Order: sequence, then C-alpha cells, then structure tokens
Amino acid sequence: MKTVTLEVRSPREGMKEFVHTWRSGKAQRSARIGFATPELLWKVLSAKRWELLKVLCGAGPVSIRDVKAVHSDVTALLSAGLLNRTETGNIEFPYEAVKVEFLLQAT
Repeated sequence: MKTVTLEVRSPREGMKEFVHTWRSGKAQRSARIGFATPELLWKVLSAKRWELLKVLCGAGPVSIRDVKAVHSDVTALLSAGLLNRTETGNIEFPYEAVKVEFLLQAT
C-alpha cells in the first residue's frame, strides 16, 4: 500500500534528512511531507480538505470542475504537495493511505 506520512518537523530537521538522503544515495522507503508547526498542518488539512483527500484516496486521476470552494481547496493541497496535477490537467492523490505524525509535549 502506497502511504504518505504527514509530519510536523522543523525546516532544519527536513534539511538534515535531505542531506542524509543526498549523501547516502538511498531514497526514503515512504513519501513524507513535513509541516513546520501543528498549526500549519491543521490549517492545510481543514475538515473539508481532509474529506476531499478521503474521496481521492486511491481514486487515481480525476477532473475537478472549477467550483470555487473545491478549486481553492485543491489549490491549497497542490501547493502543500499533497496532490499532483497530471499531464492532462487532472488532479491525483497518488497514495492509498495517509499517516499523520506529530508530538505534543510540555515546553
């Protein structure tokens, strides 16, 4: 099953992981998309956008009519790297599952 992990990590941690992958020449085993803060993660993944991802999960490329509300959600998810645009202009969520990871701890 192709899974994407959405995680909260600092830009520094993301860059450190990138450098490690670059130097080792070994790609990660799974796709990961990082957000700098939990607040940013929840801003991008609003309830309506989460519902949209659930519908698109495993659906393959689909066309989206330019309905204003859906269009803005699709644009936000494209910008966050959660959706892809195909060569034909359709959008695609190329995963069958989503895993969300973050740690809430006392500061």
